[in-house]
Amino acid sequence: MPESTTTTAPRAGTDFIRQIVAADVESGRYGGRVVTRFPPEPNGYLHIGHAKSIVLNFGLAHEFGGRCHLRYDDTNPDTEKEEFVVAMQDDVRWLGYDWGEHLYFASDYFDRMYECAVTLIEKGSAYVDSQQADDIREGRGSVTEPGVESPYRSRSVEENLDLFSRMRAGEFEDGAHVLRGKIDMASPNMLMRDPVLYRIRHAHHYRQGDAWCIYPLYDYAHCLEDAFEDVTHSICTLEFENNRELYDWVLDKVGIEEPRTHQYEFARLDLEDAVLSKRRIAPLVNEGLVSGWDDPRLSTIAAIRRRGVPPEAVRTFCDMIGVAKTPAVIERARFDYAVREVLNAAAPRVMAVLEPLKVVITNFEDGRTEPIEAPYYPRDVPKEGSRTVPFSREVWIERSDFEEDPPKGFRRLVPGGEVRLRYAYVIRCDEVVKDEEGNVVELRCSYDPETRSGSAPLGRKVKGTIQWVSVESALDAEVRLFERLFVEGTEEGTDESALLEHLNPDSLVVVHAAKVEPSVARDPADTRYQFERTGYFWRDPVDGAGDSLVFNRIVALKDTWTKKEVATGGPEARRDVRSEVPRARPSAQAKPGPRPGPRLDDPEVAARFERFRGDLGVSEEHAELLADSPEWAEFFEAALIEYDDAVALAGWVVNDLRGMLGDRGLADLRFGGGEVGSLAALVEEGGVTRRAAKDVLARMVEEGGDPKELVEAMGLAVMNDPDELASIVDDVLQAWPDKVMEYREGKHALIGLFVGEVMKKTRGTADPEATKSLLAARLES
Repeated sequence: MPESTTTTAPRAGTDFIRQIVAADVESGRYGGRVVTRFPPEPNGYLHIGHAKSIVLNFGLAHEFGGRCHLRYDDTNPDTEKEEFVVAMQDDVRWLGYDWGEHLYFASDYFDRMYECAVTLIEKGSAYVDSQQADDIREGRGSVTEPGVESPYRSRSVEENLDLFSRMRAGEFEDGAHVLRGKIDMASPNMLMRDPVLYRIRHAHHYRQGDAWCIYPLYDYAHCLEDAFEDVTHSICTLEFENNRELYDWVLDKVGIEEPRTHQYEFARLDLEDAVLSKRRIAPLVNEGLVSGWDDPRLSTIAAIRRRGVPPEAVRTFCDMIGVAKTPAVIERARFDYAVREVLNAAAPRVMAVLEPLKVVITNFEDGRTEPIEAPYYPRDVPKEGSRTVPFSREVWIERSDFEEDPPKGFRRLVPGGEVRLRYAYVIRCDEVVKDEEGNVVELRCSYDPETRSGSAPLGRKVKGTIQWVSVESALDAEVRLFERLFVEGTEEGTDESALLEHLNPDSLVVVHAAKVEPSVARDPADTRYQFERTGYFWRDPVDGAGDSLVFNRIVALKDTWTKKEVATGGPEARRDVRSEVPRARPSAQAKPGPRPGPRLDDPEVAARFERFRGDLGVSEEHAELLADSPEWAEFFEAALIEYDDAVALAGWVVNDLRGMLGDRGLADLRFGGGEVGSLAALVEEGGVTRRAAKDVLARMVEEGGDPKELVEAMGLAVMNDPDELASIVDDVLQAWPDKVMEYREGKHALIGLFVGEVMKKTRGTADPEATKSLLAARLES
C-alpha cells in the first residue's frame, strides 16, 4: 500500500502500540507524522514471524496516514546476498504492501555512521580496544559481578582517532581492534558495559564491494538508521527490550535531538511447532530432508506462499492474534482457521478422488455421457458460478467411502446400501468384485434415474453423499498432503541433532494416482479450490507448472492432527468432512522440487554466467541472477553497449530496476537495456547524481522515456551554478545555527547533516563533493 496523504482513525480494538502512536499524533509530537520501518537483514528468507512485523508496521503507517520504509539492515558482509534482497521484496509485495520510493539500505549510511563514531570518540564516549574477543567477553562480568575496565579504556582522544582512522584504512587484521562505547562497566544492563560498536572485517560486501573493512554492529547502526530516515516509531520484538537503553544512549551522544525516533517492543510471533531460525532450518535443507527454503512444510513466507496460502489469510491471522507485551505460543490451529476463513469464502468447489475405487453403474447406458450442472459455491457463500461435470457408466469414488463390513455409524456406501453421488443420482451397491487376494477392486451398482440433483421419491432417505469423478473424463494428478514437520522437540534450545530425531515421517504424503474432474484444466494455474470433503488445494507453482497437474493441500477441512475442529460456530463446522487420508511414505523423488535458481548444468546459462562473472567481474550473485534468464541477460548486454562498467551496471539492473518492477516483467517496460546504460553513463559523466537518477529510473519504469530528456524535464540535472549552490548552502547553515556552532567547536561529523539538508533542498541534484567542499569552506571561515 502506498504512502498515504490523509490521516485515518486507527481501527477498533486498538492495541498498546496503536495507543502510543495515536497519542503521539494527537499531541503533535512529530508534527502529525507517522513513519515506521520494516528492517530485515538480507541473510535468509523471511518467515511467519516476520509477517507479523510487516503487517504491524505497514498497517500502522496506513492507518495513521504515514509511510513505512523497507530498509535492509545489511551491515554484516559475511552472510548477506542479493538473492535474499530480491526474495524479501517479493515476500513483502506478496503480502500486499508497497514501500513506494522508500527503499533503503543501511550500507548506504556507512559514511554517516563512521562520522558519528568519530563524534563519539571526540566526545570521549568511545575508544579503540585492542583486547582479544575472549578477553572482552570475560571482562564484561556477569549478572552478579561487575565488569572489568579494559586496559585500553584510558587511551587519549587523539590516539583513538588515529587508530580508528587506520582501522578504516585497512591497516589491521580482523580482530586486532574494535571500537567500544565508553559507558559503565558496572551497569546492571550488561549491554551497557562498553558495547562493541565497530569491528574489523576484511570481507566483500555484496553491495559496497571492498570499500569498507570495518563494519558497525546492529545496536549501534539501527538507531542511527532510524534517525537518518526520520522514523518516528521504531517497533521491535521483545528480545530487544534491553537494547533500548543503548539505542537511546547512541542517539543522545551523537546529538540527535527531540523529537526523534523511539523504540517500542511487542511480543514476537511464536507459532506452535514452527521452526523459524535459519540455524535450525539449514540442516534440514543441507541434509535433503526438505526440498529447500520454500518447502511447503516450513514456515518461511516463501514456503507458505508455495503451499498456496493466500496473502490475505496471513494478514487475517496477524490481525486475529493481535499485538501484546506478553510472549505466548500461538496454536497452529489458529493459523489454519484463518486460512480456512479466507478460502471458504473464495475457493470454488470441485470434486477429486485421492484413492480411487471404480464403480460400474450397470443400468446406465454404456457409451452415454450425461452433463451435470454443478455449482462452484454452496448456498452460504455469496458467490455464483457453475461448471459442467460429465456423468458416465463408470465413475471413481474414494476407497474410504465404501466398507464391506462397516463400523457402527458408517454413513456411506455398503453392500446392499445406498448413497447419493454429489449433484447426480442415488446408487445402490449390488455386487463387490475382488481380486485373487481378496482385495476389493470394483463395485457394481445400479442408479435410480428419478433421483437426479437432490430429488427423491417421498419417504426415501439416503444417509450419505459422496464425491465422484467420471472414469472416462477424469484428469490424472499428483496430490501432496502436508502435515507438521515434527512430532515434538521443536522448542527453542533443542540442538540440531535432537531436532532431526523428531521429524514426522508422514509430514509429506504423496498420492500419485489421484483423479480430478476435468473442469480444472480450463482454470488459471493459481486457482485455489476446495476439493469437496477433502480440503483446500492449488497447483504447485514449481512442479505443477505447464501440463503437469501437481496439487498441494493448503489446509485440511478440519484439524486432522488433533482431530478437533476449531470452534467457529460457522457452517463449516457442521459439514461432513473426511478426516482420514491415504497414508504413504515420502520418497526423495516425490519431494517438491527446489526453488528455481541458476541452472548451471544448462550450457547456455553456464556460458552466460562465465562471461558475466569471469570476463566482466560481476559479483557471483548478480551473475547468477542475470545468467539464469535469457531476457535479463540480453537486457544487460544491451545496457553494456552504452556503459561499459559491468559491475556498476549490474547493480543498476539487479538492485534498482528489479526492485522497481514489482509484478511486472521486462516485456512490460517501454524501454530497453540501452536506456539503462545511458542513464548510468549520465551519472558517470556528471549530468545527474546517482540519487536523482533513481527517480529518473522510477519514472521510466512507469512511463518510459529517454533518460537525458527525463533528467531535464524533471529538473534533476546536476546543479552547475556555483552561485545557486552557495545560496542554498547559506540557507541551510542559517537554519541550523546551533549545529554550526557545534561544528566550529570541533564536532566535524556534523558535515554529514549539512550535506544531507542541501541534498534535500536540491532534490538530490547538488554534486555531493562540491557541496561538501563549499560547506567546509563556509564553516571554517
